[in-house]
Amino acid sequence: MSAPVSSPSRWARVRAWFDVRFRSPAAIYGLIVFAAFVTIADDHAETVWEVLLSASTSLVVFFIAHVFAHTLTEHADHGLRHATREGMRHGAGMLYASVPSVLVLVYAGVTGMPIDDASELSMWSTFVVLFLLGYSAYRRRGARLFGRLVGGFATACLGVFIAILEYAIH
Repeated sequence: MSAPVSSPSRWARVRAWFDVRFRSPAAIYGLIVFAAFVTIADDHAETVWEVLLSASTSLVVFFIAHVFAHTLTEHADHGLRHATREGMRHGAGMLYASVPSVLVLVYAGVTGMPIDDASELSMWSTFVVLFLLGYSAYRRRGARLFGRLVGGFATACLGVFIAILEYAIH
């Protein structure tokens, strides 16, 4: 007779929710792209709200392109509806990952923060999320605390460097 299956703890459910939304290639890509969109938008925007609108709209367009690409490559095998639904599920991380930066920009807009400060604060939020993702990856690999911290820092630096590089190209 097998042992009864226990339901996962609340912490396990929170970690699973977080993993699905933030620890995916699409989420990390969306996080970096959104950071680049914010830095690009702050060059020509006159308010933080314009930065938020421009960066968010651009990210949504990239999300739609991601869903389209997924649907196009999968619909022959799984049907159009299923492929589209899976594309949206797969790409949703792009949108979820931008939430911390969006919240920072909303806070900046509400408090009347200057655009340059809002953009910098948004980049710091990106850095923190990337640090946490890198730390988590090194923790899962069994690294000691120092390795986790260095790995998280290196991950965050590389992600921000990529966002800055994308900004520089545009």
